[in-house]
Amino acid sequence: MSGGLLFALFTQVDAARVWAITRTASWRWLVVALALYLLMVLLSAWRWSLLLHAQHVVTRTAALVRSYLVATFLSNFLPSNIGGDVIRIRDTAAPAGSKTLAATVVLVDRGIGLLGLVFVAALGASLTAGASDTLGPGGPMLLWLAVAAGIGLTLPVLLWPQHVTRLLHPLKAIHQDWVEERLARLVDALAKFRQAPAALGLGLLGAVAVQAVLVGFYAAVAHALHVPIPTAHLAILVPLSFVVQMAPVSVNGFGVREATFGVYFTRLGLPLESALAVSLVGAVLVMMFSLSGAVAYLAARATD
Repeated sequence: MSGGLLFALFTQVDAARVWAITRTASWRWLVVALALYLLMVLLSAWRWSLLLHAQHVVTRTAALVRSYLVATFLSNFLPSNIGGDVIRIRDTAAPAGSKTLAATVVLVDRGIGLLGLVFVAALGASLTAGASDTLGPGGPMLLWLAVAAGIGLTLPVLLWPQHVTRLLHPLKAIHQDWVEERLARLVDALAKFRQAPAALGLGLLGAVAVQAVLVGFYAAVAHALHVPIPTAHLAILVPLSFVVQMAPVSVNGFGVREATFGVYFTRLGLPLESALAVSLVGAVLVMMFSLSGAVAYLAARATD
């Protein structure tokens, strides 16, 4: 699907113009973008460590950063982000003493991250003049409703984790003893999160900070390419593009991300060539950065 979407997009643009925009990029601003992406990884690893510590799991921050780098590498070269999550679960299963607990922490981290993502999009839409023109009538309100729905679905699970067992009771038909043991670990993990509201609150703030830094990353890329898109609009576009990329229908979001950027840019009256340039240059920078994950993986293997 990635190749088909990119082919369709490039049939609608002047490829020479896309290259001309890219060729004039400011290297200083591209370096700023890479530094911001590193900051995003560090913030993400810190948020992950908060959730692990809430479960009384002792880990070294350096180990989490290395694991996150490896996960970033795999996420950028596999469909969706599942491969990266598998690495994170694998790397924390031993200190957690349970793959179920490690997976629960990663899932909660994902959920908090998604909530922070929608929050930043809703905030950007509320602060942006003309947001209704790009998102459609009621766009900002719909995003705030999504935030409220996310909180509304999460709170009952944390406040009354025992009800999760009832909800997932049909799974016992698969293998009762195995499922019961893992459900017990899941409920215990959720109960510990309920007892650590500060960790969850800081985790949510960390998720918002991560999304804000990602918006800054794309703002730096746009500035490097001399593309005049307001940062407030990027606060809407970037989170929404990440939501679209969650569907496992493309490799590293190629095609899907560019199409999302293209629709939004054209609604702002900006040329499609600028949209492709910002999206593709941003993707290339992320892939270049993610190679550090391959280096971290090989270094860890060498020391084992």
